[in-house]
Amino acid sequence: QVQLVESGGGLVQAGDSLRLSCAASGGTFSNYAMGWFRQAPGKERAFVAAINWSGGGRSYADSVKGRFAISRNNSKNTVALQMNNLKPEDTAVYYCASRFGTGLYREYDYWGQGTQVTVSS
Repeated sequence: QVQLVESGGGLVQAGDSLRLSCAASGGTFSNYAMGWFRQAPGKERAFVAAINWSGGGRSYADSVKGRFAISRNNSKNTVALQMNNLKPEDTAVYYCASRFGTGLYREYDYWGQGTQVTVSS
């Protein structure tokens, strides 16, 4: 069973940057693809970014492309989401997710508890 714990959320102003981190345990980290999702108030959870097992493959939602960057460190069992030029519409609870596999995915099996990101205008 994989456990995921997110950290790094907070309250920032529009245009600021924030870095989210997710620590994974309970499995061989490099066997798992990772992703980030977010859920804004009153909306469904939405895909943000994904990274494959090695970190060599990445994909992003159009709304964050060019502003967000996903990365992973397989020696530390962590995945990060660097968020730059934040906008009020980025306000949401951000979730880390994982699944067994080597590719890039939009569906995941394991989820963290989430971390709140609030961007003020």
